[in-house]
Amino acid sequence: MADLELTGVRKSFGSVDVIKGVDLSIKSGEFIVFVGPSGCGKSTLLRLIAGLEEITAGTLKIDGEVVNDLPPARRGIAMVFQSYALYPHMKVYDNMAFGMKLAGGGKAEVDKRVREAANMLQITPYLDRLPKQLSGGQRQRVAIGRAIVRDPHVFLFDEPLSNLDAALRVATRIEIAKLHERMPQTTMIYVTHDQVEAMTLADRIVVLNAGMVEQVGSPMELYLKPANLFVARFIGSPSMNTLACTIEAGGADAVVRPDGGQPVKVLEAIPESAKGGKGTFGVRPEDLQVTTGSDAIFKGTIDIVEQLGEVTLLYVDCGNGGEPVVAKLDGIVNVKKGDTIALTASADKMYVFDAEGRAYPRTRGN
Repeated sequence: MADLELTGVRKSFGSVDVIKGVDLSIKSGEFIVFVGPSGCGKSTLLRLIAGLEEITAGTLKIDGEVVNDLPPARRGIAMVFQSYALYPHMKVYDNMAFGMKLAGGGKAEVDKRVREAANMLQITPYLDRLPKQLSGGQRQRVAIGRAIVRDPHVFLFDEPLSNLDAALRVATRIEIAKLHERMPQTTMIYVTHDQVEAMTLADRIVVLNAGMVEQVGSPMELYLKPANLFVARFIGSPSMNTLACTIEAGGADAVVRPDGGQPVKVLEAIPESAKGGKGTFGVRPEDLQVTTGSDAIFKGTIDIVEQLGEVTLLYVDCGNGGEPVVAKLDGIVNVKKGDTIALTASADKMYVFDAEGRAYPRTRGN
């Protein structure tokens, strides 16, 4: 069991600030996922927790103890890297046992731990094989097993599935989810750029951008209540449609007009003083529906149709001179490029952000 507390954590490489003051509390047994674009600092933050990089400023506590100057081996942490980092000349059993043997573990205890971990990850038949005789997914499970054997208080995963193909990523992601169920007292921190991994694995997601935390919350909190434009665009696939808008009325009955669209009444609490100003209107592709009535928000011409079987993606030119509006419709839709279409959405599925990109609070609805 391990609680982690990061207070004002910063990391600089020379004059370059990579982590710019992170405050974060992680409870024992939580599965936390760090997400963000390349270069946002998520792997650096993980390495600071592991002790593989020195903290420039701030404090890191594990179970109430400041561990800034504690070496990695004494932090009760095990890390699984993007590369499997297995010893090619050692069999699977020896790869998994190596760390415990170095730490002076007894032969019987080492054997027990290795076989328990192998059984948990369903790699017992491969204990006598060399890494080169395994598939990518099997090698990654060996790397995870090597970490389990150490019985850590905290697991750190640094993009462990990025080297696997799509099918193996899904299978190994399920194995990691099962691992968390089997080890509910072990804190897990997972870095990924894949939001499907984040949404399906995390108890809470930490969205990072340029070395700073944009928002922390459960997957559905981030999806339904993004704090700002960055989070709104980052969470969800395809990304949320975001269009510049004019605020035509504030107060309890706020109305905005998205560029290329019709005026719509929204649920956000927009100040009266914002009337006539600019903001950003957002709606997710999966929340748009085709309409033939007077409730249309957007009308335009279909530029691209992507038939994916379970869903159809429509890219609609609404004549605003910007990016097309994307609609994600269930099943196979009988439309083609060049067709004219009208799209609508319910008010509780619309979002409005101010000129600085901050979400206006909802007066009602989700």
